[in-house]
Amino acid sequence: MLELSALGLLQLQPMHGYRLKQKLELFMSSCISVNYGAIYPLLKRLEERGQIATIAEEAGDAGCPRKIYAITPKGRELWRQKMLEHPQESWVNSGSRFQIKFFFFGDLEPAERLKLLEHRLRACYTRQDYIESLKSEYPLTDDYQFASRDRCKSVLASEIEWLTEQLAKEKRAIAGVRDSPTSAESADSKGKSFQLTHSGES
Repeated sequence: MLELSALGLLQLQPMHGYRLKQKLELFMSSCISVNYGAIYPLLKRLEERGQIATIAEEAGDAGCPRKIYAITPKGRELWRQKMLEHPQESWVNSGSRFQIKFFFFGDLEPAERLKLLEHRLRACYTRQDYIESLKSEYPLTDDYQFASRDRCKSVLASEIEWLTEQLAKEKRAIAGVRDSPTSAESADSKGKSFQLTHSGES
């Protein structure tokens, strides 16, 4: 996920490693671990593979030059590939990955955004069904366990509602329909009633 995040930020603008770390911490620290021990080796690998390139140098605070990196066409191709793929991973990691992808949605085509939203929504429905299926198999024994499960279900339901609204918004944008103050409530209603046939895809 660090590679996806770094390439995405470098696609927005060239920057040196220190600035990249700052932006990763600002926008994505809730999703990934950000430290110099991972960032600089990653930048070195990306440059060796021709996916980023040094375009300038500037003086650092200690007098050491800082390389300014920019993404290359090869790097953009890798970034798009990583944006559209769905690796097998834990539920927690898949949620973090989607959150990172959503940050860069503005650089995708409308149809690509729709596919990613639909995939995440199906995954959430599948997760919801899975949690329900465990109720009889693993009965809870105290108030804290019940509260924890209810919190989990609430967070999941909230994400499903949000994803449904985002899908409806994307479809309206593709259709050329602009939201207005008078149509906002109607749009929200349509978004919440949107039904996506969910398969076993996760």
